[in-house]
Amino acid sequence: MPDKQITNRDILSLSSAGRIIALDIGTKKIGAAVCDELQITVRPLPLIKRKSWKELLKQIISLVEEFDAIALVLGLPYNFDGIECEMSQEARRLQRNFSLSLPIPVFLQDERLTSKSAQQDLYDRGFEMKEILKQIDSEAAVIILEDFLSLKAYLKKER
Repeated sequence: MPDKQITNRDILSLSSAGRIIALDIGTKKIGAAVCDELQITVRPLPLIKRKSWKELLKQIISLVEEFDAIALVLGLPYNFDGIECEMSQEARRLQRNFSLSLPIPVFLQDERLTSKSAQQDLYDRGFEMKEILKQIDSEAAVIILEDFLSLKAYLKKER
């Protein structure tokens, strides 16, 4: 779906069965998460070290194949005021590149405050700050995917 505005109809066209992978994109590391086949539960995946585009693409293709994913969701960062930032453009660039390289649709999901929520969730579960810093990116990807699945369910209900 390169250079095409993704619509709610595209989200609704996704099957209700099949795994979806989400990524929380950073400049050095990428958090990842996947849902189960019925799109009910979401779990974090190991952190992805960001190197070259070629290496990143290989790692994402491997994840898509391993989980037989039907879609990829990228977190789209915004400033607190709702304005896009430099990382927003990077997420949009990666969406275009993944859309050209993967056989599945690639969506963007608002990720405002997901890292803050992930940090608080991990803290509430009793993790020490050192461990929180190791897990925060993948936990943020979990929240991104949960938000996407909630949006998908809401759109389906509103039909």
